[in-house]
Amino acid sequence: MPTITTRPCPDEARAALELSGLAPAWARLYAARGVSHPEQIAHRLPLLLPPAGLLHIGRAAALLADAIKEKKRLLIIADYDADGATACAVGVRGLRMLGARIDYLVPNRLEHGYGLTPDIVKLAAERQPDLIVTVDNGIAAVDGVAAANALGIPVLVTDHHLPGDALPNAACIVNPNQPDCTFASKNLAGVGVMFYVLLALRAELRQRGAYIEHTEPDLRTLLDLVALGTVADVVRLDANNRTLVENGLARMRAGKASAGINALFRAAGRDPTRATVFDLGFMLGPRLNAAGRLDDMALGIECLLAEDPNAAQQLAQQLDTLNRTRRDVEADMLEEALAILATFNPTDSHSLTAWQPGWHVGVIGILASRLKDKFHRPAIVFASHNSGELKGSGRSIPGLHLRDALDLVDKRHPGLINKFGGHAMAAGLSIPAGRHEAFSLAFESVVRELIDPADLEGVIETDGELDAAAHSYELAEQLDHAVWGQGFPAPLFTATFDVMAQRVVGEKHLKLKLSRDGQVFEAMRFFQADPLPDRIHAVYALMPNEFNGQHSLQLKLQHWEPAPSLR
Repeated sequence: MPTITTRPCPDEARAALELSGLAPAWARLYAARGVSHPEQIAHRLPLLLPPAGLLHIGRAAALLADAIKEKKRLLIIADYDADGATACAVGVRGLRMLGARIDYLVPNRLEHGYGLTPDIVKLAAERQPDLIVTVDNGIAAVDGVAAANALGIPVLVTDHHLPGDALPNAACIVNPNQPDCTFASKNLAGVGVMFYVLLALRAELRQRGAYIEHTEPDLRTLLDLVALGTVADVVRLDANNRTLVENGLARMRAGKASAGINALFRAAGRDPTRATVFDLGFMLGPRLNAAGRLDDMALGIECLLAEDPNAAQQLAQQLDTLNRTRRDVEADMLEEALAILATFNPTDSHSLTAWQPGWHVGVIGILASRLKDKFHRPAIVFASHNSGELKGSGRSIPGLHLRDALDLVDKRHPGLINKFGGHAMAAGLSIPAGRHEAFSLAFESVVRELIDPADLEGVIETDGELDAAAHSYELAEQLDHAVWGQGFPAPLFTATFDVMAQRVVGEKHLKLKLSRDGQVFEAMRFFQADPLPDRIHAVYALMPNEFNGQHSLQLKLQHWEPAPSLR
């Protein structure tokens, strides 16, 4: 059973935030998340870190400005996830606004694999580009960049992934995580890096006199796409990323979102004028990702690039259909995986891996996430690929840097991993067919060495108790509209309740009436229909509920434990 803890809240920071005019409840929440100054939550665009802090961004801007001046053909090579799709759309839209001749190519996950490979360079060469620009990939494309160079096509890499031992011999690399880059935020998503490159390019064109007689393009119009990709990629929402997301959400709520974003909202049955981080991460992101998982991400990119609302809506509906198929495939794979792991004893293993013939390579990342959540162990799931390899996707838990763990496996067992890359919490890899068992043993050995056993127990970090009188629909709505996410978690509270009534709704959810300090609260326990005891200690979130035009507060139960009866 996980341990429930209360997030520390520095008194000095909380007091400073209150003195700045912040309400005590909000000062407490923000101080507990490392905020010590009001500017860290002001989310004003002028407070963004300046582009000049990114290593080589001036060189990238000059390279692109020269290409625009010389009317060269640019080709973006994108990734096939939501971050890659939004980064591609931002790149295409932004570069067109700035005067470039631009096209794009996105690898098919099932046919080509990830990134700027020599095969993708061969396809790209058919378009006769004068310059290739990678978005959300490229930092590990040593062979791909070499192939492009051999054809006389220079490459500008824009990426955010961690580099390997060697950097590609690109014309220019912009990546906050490359060696010697001192940019204060290492957490930009791929779409954020591309947005920063556009800011630098516009500044370069301004310096060259491009806007003496013309109005500068307003790059703020791209922020809805930047927000979607940043949230969907689950990067850490530091102050800089929160500013990007907050301003993207503001455009959506003001009715200024692009046709594609609005179409995705409609396909998900959500209202863009009430857009939240939840919508981006759990409604729009999965629909966009479904194209790259099951079909071709060009479908998602075309939706994001669409200018005509009707055309965008047709594309969004296709994405919605793909997402429904993805959910069905995922459910079947999860059932099979749990059957395989039926005898799995978490106390015997620090990690888990799974593979079955017939599993869909586009869904293994989601399955790894589900297994990681269920067993609170780093999980890697494999699927057979038409290349003859096993393609793997992994998800980690706090305490284990997944990419570093794979790097150690690779160094200790040469030839066991064909290639790998990723982040602390998520990574992808490929291994030779038939080596799943060997990899599983090697990975388990490394995880046992790197991880603290206490990390395997699981911790639910909360903001402690919230006064019963402070519970309100207004507070729930304010919390719902704030920017929370990876590294800046949404508030959870704890309290002991009497369970006054409970019933199953929708066959799989529990609807409750809970009592505390003389107040009665409506509550929901989603996807859990087992009955609760008469008294519980609960972890919950405040949730604004709207039904038939009526607004009310609901508590969303995240976790519960039996509490001693008062009788």
